[in-house]
Amino acid sequence: MGELRKDYVMDKFVIYPNNYEETSHENIEVTSCPYCPGNEKYTQPAIVSLVIKSGILQRLSDSEGNIVKDWSVRVFTSNKPIIVPHSSTLYTDKPLYSEPAYGYHQILVATPHHDQNFSQISVDQWCNVLLVLQDRIRWLYTQKKVTYVSVYINNGNQCGTKIDHPHIDIVTFSEIPPFIESKALLSHKFVNENGNCPSCIAISTELDGPRQILATDYFIAFCPWASIYPYEFSIYPKKHSTTLTKISQKEIFDLAMILRSTLGGMAQVLNNPSFNLIFQLSPEKKNSRQFHWHIEIYPHTIERTGLEKGFGVFVNNIFPEISASKLGAAARKEIAKVVGVD
Repeated sequence: MGELRKDYVMDKFVIYPNNYEETSHENIEVTSCPYCPGNEKYTQPAIVSLVIKSGILQRLSDSEGNIVKDWSVRVFTSNKPIIVPHSSTLYTDKPLYSEPAYGYHQILVATPHHDQNFSQISVDQWCNVLLVLQDRIRWLYTQKKVTYVSVYINNGNQCGTKIDHPHIDIVTFSEIPPFIESKALLSHKFVNENGNCPSCIAISTELDGPRQILATDYFIAFCPWASIYPYEFSIYPKKHSTTLTKISQKEIFDLAMILRSTLGGMAQVLNNPSFNLIFQLSPEKKNSRQFHWHIEIYPHTIERTGLEKGFGVFVNNIFPEISASKLGAAARKEIAKVVGVD
């Protein structure tokens, strides 16, 4: 299996997957997209296939000799997992600390349509995706040695994916990633010192302000005050909440609406850029320190420099107020279109 190593001094994880663990599926020459309907044999069997029949959602799974057809959303184990749920790697001590890269790596295919990017997926389909995502996160947290579930999108070849078909990566860890641990600790400290969640304060500050992109009944999208990248933006639930798995059906629809509209607006402003989308979720077990969950979107518009990589100091040549103004105008047009079409 793969190996997880930690830095000599800093609390930093690096995963080294083992290529020899590639499955037989990867040795098949694939001339078309393995995530498209009809090519299911090129992936692992579906753990979950969401099928819509007569307006009713059914959660099915592949069985031996029986591949579920006509699916709306499909989830399976990655053919090239960066971590796997079995261990053969030994632990080593500092300064050369390492441990088994243990966990689950699943792929959620967000639409059966290859040419339909995330900014074009309908609100109803986004709802289906979010419902399946909730189900997967809940299930993964019931598994042994799963302490944290990470969810992210690498969209476009400039942002870490080789398959264009819209999909979401779900990767678990046996430890809380240092970045998440740090965020939870800082949030916990802030609450103790100030009596309120720092994100709740930020939301009340940004609501109807110059950095707001769009607001719905339950969510707000805005460009952060100290945005690292041009046109970076975040989506937060307005009321304090720590995880996606606890939001209601109405909130899911609202989140689907704001995701469709803001991603559509970003596609219009930046001409369908590559981007990373990260679900920043609190740990759900073995940890009492939590933070206000949210989604972060980073369009690829510039390359990182030595100043950023070496010193953690970022240079952004576009003020977030300008980014928000452009994204907001485009997102409002998208939501008007969505309300009329979807």
